[in-house]
Amino acid sequence: MSTPAPVRPAAGPAAPAAEAPAQQQGRMTHRQILSALSGMLLAMFVAILSSTVVSNALPTIITDLRGSQSQYTWVVTATLLASTASTPIWGKLADLFSKKLLLQISIVVFIVGSMLAGLSQSVPTLIGWRALQGLGLGGLTALVQIAMAAMISPRERGRYSGLLGGVFAIGTVAGPLIGGLLVDTSWLGWRWCFYVGVPFAVVALVLLQRTLQLPVVKRSVSIDYLGAAFLTAGVSALLIWVSLAGHQFDWASLETVLFVAGGVLAIVAFVVTELRAKEPIVPLRLFRDRTTTLAIVASMVIGVALFGSTVFLGQYLQISRGYSPTAAGLLTLPMIGGLVASSTVSGILISRYGRWKAFLVVGSVLVAVGFGLLSTIDHTTDMLLLGVFLAVLGVGIGLTNQNLVLAVQNTVAARDLGAASSAVAFFRSLGGTIGVSVLGAVLSARVGTLIQGGLADVPGAAAAAGSADVGLASLADAPAPLQELIRVSYGDATGRIFAVAAVLSLITIVAIAFIREVALRTESGDERMQDSTEGSTAAVDAELAGASARSRA
Repeated sequence: MSTPAPVRPAAGPAAPAAEAPAQQQGRMTHRQILSALSGMLLAMFVAILSSTVVSNALPTIITDLRGSQSQYTWVVTATLLASTASTPIWGKLADLFSKKLLLQISIVVFIVGSMLAGLSQSVPTLIGWRALQGLGLGGLTALVQIAMAAMISPRERGRYSGLLGGVFAIGTVAGPLIGGLLVDTSWLGWRWCFYVGVPFAVVALVLLQRTLQLPVVKRSVSIDYLGAAFLTAGVSALLIWVSLAGHQFDWASLETVLFVAGGVLAIVAFVVTELRAKEPIVPLRLFRDRTTTLAIVASMVIGVALFGSTVFLGQYLQISRGYSPTAAGLLTLPMIGGLVASSTVSGILISRYGRWKAFLVVGSVLVAVGFGLLSTIDHTTDMLLLGVFLAVLGVGIGLTNQNLVLAVQNTVAARDLGAASSAVAFFRSLGGTIGVSVLGAVLSARVGTLIQGGLADVPGAAAAAGSADVGLASLADAPAPLQELIRVSYGDATGRIFAVAAVLSLITIVAIAFIREVALRTESGDERMQDSTEGSTAAVDAELAGASARSRA
């Protein structure tokens, strides 16, 4: 009589308490994802709100502080430059440290920069604190995209990218309106444009602490500080040259040679450093992939669309057309409406059908068409017609902005997800930074020419108003006839900067046309990372087993 075999406990769900949280397994329900996104979306709203509030209030700020056109540009450029230079660093840190902690740090940096900017008593001081604001903005821009990629698969990300696009649109709409109300309210004033986002930021910190739980990578850390320094130095030198040439010194001058040569040498040193660095800020291997390279090229031009249109459109509406900041914000609603509608609808359709390239192609064409239409505006353009032009541009931006990031995240390896996402954000910010600087220089030169032409019959007046800097700085104190000339000159010159942007947009169309569409993955970034880790472990185990068998033989 045989003895029964001992009964072993079932191997089913024996100890649910030992199972890691869903967020740390890369598997989350729709409700868990929405909960985790709440803090991140609010943080992004804070960044967008603070940026758009300031851009619409800038004409009043610069006039109040007696600033110039080049300083007007640098109040925007300083934030974009700091954001651009820091974005790859935040992205690399996200591959090494807690994404949640980094998000919280970036919010705190952004709050401190905003508060100090509100205390500024001069334009140079304001520019300095705006740069600190940009460091936090760079973290928010990169880390929200990276955290979303870690939690959500590319196939499902479209529906949540629509939420991100909606938050972007709401922040862009609310910013100019709130900024206009603050500037137009005598007992508050423009300084509150920098304070208004602080309460939202505090709530975002609390939400992130409660809802966001992502796995922390624990491995040896090597940060490429030298590469970051060369990158910042190279970009800064070239942007300072573009901003100052033609005003502080001639285009063909020793200063131009020094700035250009120094900038180019720093960028070359950056590339050499990245080739040798253990943990490069921007891994150059990313550019071996065609989709990543072409998406980055397209993103640079989209950066011009995002930042150039908002910065100079607000200036056009307030300085040339005489609208209040509140009214100027309302007049940009067609662009925002087009952006939120196209980003939301495209996100839903991409998640449903898994196809994304057609949206990018249509969006890039609409961006070029929108800029082409805006290139026709002057100081007499009908506002209804302007609204149609802005709606076309908004739809184009909505179809391309988030979907370019999605295309890259779907292509790169899981270990490069943070670096690749931040690389796209970096080059988009770089495009915006270069765009604001170059378009600002174009606008400044054109306004100066128009002012000189308008004053040609007044002896000595043309020489006194020989630059757009003098024109903008003198706007508040100039006599009525000169004020009218300055306003007309700004209105007639604005079309030229949009014409330049339209030509640049053709590059986006060509780049997107050559992107190869790849089916969207169904695994989240964390799942892919776990699969690759398990695969590597299995390979090592197999190798060790083989070595052991050979030694016994």
